[in-house]
Amino acid sequence: MQPSKVYFTDFRTKAFGDGLPVKLKKLLKKAGIDKLDMEGKFVAIKLHFGELGNISYLRPNYAKAVADVVKEFGGKPFLTDCNTMYPGSRKNAIEHLYCAWENGFTPLTVGCPIIIGDGLKGTDDIEVPVEGGEYVKNAKIGRAIMDADIFISLSHFKGHEMTGFGGAIKNIGMGCGSRAGKTEQHSSGQPTINEELCRGCKKCMAQCANNGLVYNPDTRKMSVNKTNCVGCGRCLGACNFDAINFENYHANKLLNCKMAEYAKAVVDGRPQFHISLIVDVSPNCDCHSENDVPILPNIGMFVSQDPLALDQACVDACQAATPMPGSQLYEHIHAPGFCDKHDHFRNSTPESEWQSCLEHAEKIGLGSRKYELIK
Repeated sequence: MQPSKVYFTDFRTKAFGDGLPVKLKKLLKKAGIDKLDMEGKFVAIKLHFGELGNISYLRPNYAKAVADVVKEFGGKPFLTDCNTMYPGSRKNAIEHLYCAWENGFTPLTVGCPIIIGDGLKGTDDIEVPVEGGEYVKNAKIGRAIMDADIFISLSHFKGHEMTGFGGAIKNIGMGCGSRAGKTEQHSSGQPTINEELCRGCKKCMAQCANNGLVYNPDTRKMSVNKTNCVGCGRCLGACNFDAINFENYHANKLLNCKMAEYAKAVVDGRPQFHISLIVDVSPNCDCHSENDVPILPNIGMFVSQDPLALDQACVDACQAATPMPGSQLYEHIHAPGFCDKHDHFRNSTPESEWQSCLEHAEKIGLGSRKYELIK
């Protein structure tokens, strides 16, 4: 397979020159977005609107830049995302839209409509066959996303507490899954709780949408309801005392593989384009209702027609960067007894893992990990 082309520009601008949204537009055109036949076509622009309380998500200005380019070439763009399977402000379309509006995404600010891909309650999905799928035969994808003629992903590249980082593949695979689809991807492992470490603070309980956690008032400890738990991992990120771990140590790998297969279901055989911005690289997902200090500096904008090559180029750029002082990553590196994983994302969150996602994505033909970086 020939190396895929990945186009890159940094975040530098000149005084009184073009701003970053204009720079992104130029990058899209340089990368050949005009080669997509968008005249009169519905174009889904998939992005994350950010959880309420989190302010590290991509600014609406970037989404408007993409929508403007689509309209320039005759397309009919709409911004989209699917509902979440956990508590928060995006678990149904009404709350999701209010969240998007409060975070600055409105038809006025982005220049196009916003459509929640899997409908009011997250049940409006369609089963899409996964060619070559080993773990998923039919992915449950938001119907509006599959109804679109052209698919564009606009991803905030950042850390993630389970998958190491969140980039194009996660934005597509997990993000385009309906609530049932997200449950299917997450349900390969269940957590256990170490009672000696558990403080009974119930912070994990507030993150569980499925009654999978139980508080015992006598012991003042948490336990897992094995019948209800779907293994989403939200409790893991909520615990400040390392009391929660996964029984299935392959759970992250299975999640990564399923996520890659879901991404393939979304993009297989259709016109596509993918954008990732390495900016405000928070250690955790934008699904969190907070964001920590960036673990890495702002690096730049990356564009490709190959989502796998795009993720590989972005992770390579991140690994070559210097950790930000005062960040979670920096503190871990300088902590007593630090064990170097030689990987910024695993050093930031040691229980995470990302290699299996890219390896499996290449195996099933989602794209190529070999790329040519065009600056």
